Amino acid sequence: MPWEKPQAALLRDGRRLHLNHGPIDLIVEVFGGDRDAFYRRAVLRFETILEPLAGELTELRRPVSEGPVLDGPVARRMLDAVTPFAGRFATPMAAVAGAVADEMLAAMLAGDTVPKAYVNNGGDIAFHLASGAQFDVAIASRPAGHIGVGAGDPVRGVATSGWRGRSHSLGIADSVTVLAKDAATADVAATLIANETDLPGHPAIRRTPAMELSPDSDLGDRPVTTAVGELTGAETDAALDRGAAFAETLLTGNAIEGAVLMLNDAVRWVTRDTLMLEKEMQNHG
Repeated sequence: MPWEKPQAALLRDGRRLHLNHGPIDLIVEVFGGDRDAFYRRAVLRFETILEPLAGELTELRRPVSEGPVLDGPVARRMLDAVTPFAGRFATPMAAVAGAVADEMLAAMLAGDTVPKAYVNNGGDIAFHLASGAQFDVAIASRPAGHIGVGAGDPVRGVATSGWRGRSHSLGIADSVTVLAKDAATADVAATLIANETDLPGHPAIRRTPAMELSPDSDLGDRPVTTAVGELTGAETDAALDRGAAFAETLLTGNAIEGAVLMLNDAVRWVTRDTLMLEKEMQNHG
């Protein structure tokens, strides 16, 4: 598929860098150090991100259980992130947004130390924190809240998935936000937890085979959620309980560091006590 050339420009605030190429749209920010030098590195790496991925799409769309063979650094990040979840259906594409963010952050910093930096790929975010720095993860919900991640926390990535998002979902979560060791891992886990947040066979949920919506979808003919009708409070709780139970298994197994699940204004928190939670939000739901 032909794309326009990669585009790079500072946003009006003069602090953040916007990078766009085909389906990839990034916001990058570095705090401290020679920002211009870091942004030059980011632009240089961004020029070679998309085309190699496009060249490996056939393998990237194969389930991890089938052993896809991948060569490029971003593709390998995707495979590494998905492999620990091989017990459930997933392809490396489940980690694409997070893996791109991780790769771009690593290339931009290249081992240099700055207080803080992040790469935001449509809400899937890789970030760097030096000693004493903190990253606040906003949670879009009612009431609004956030999770504060400190430099000492084992979290360097956050991702969100759900049936209302830009990717197809097998479940009915409005959103699932996951914190993990990197953005690629968070991306996969958010997808799988969102898939598990479900009421199988419920008549108020409309589903369509993924290939009818996107002929090249890695989900094939699996039914993805296209509409969620009215649910009772008990039904909402049941769906969230399913997703939260799976998230708890991932937390216990150290695959993730936390998750926030939302459906119909109800919330489930699955986090470690060491993470700094907005109290008003933590006590909701």
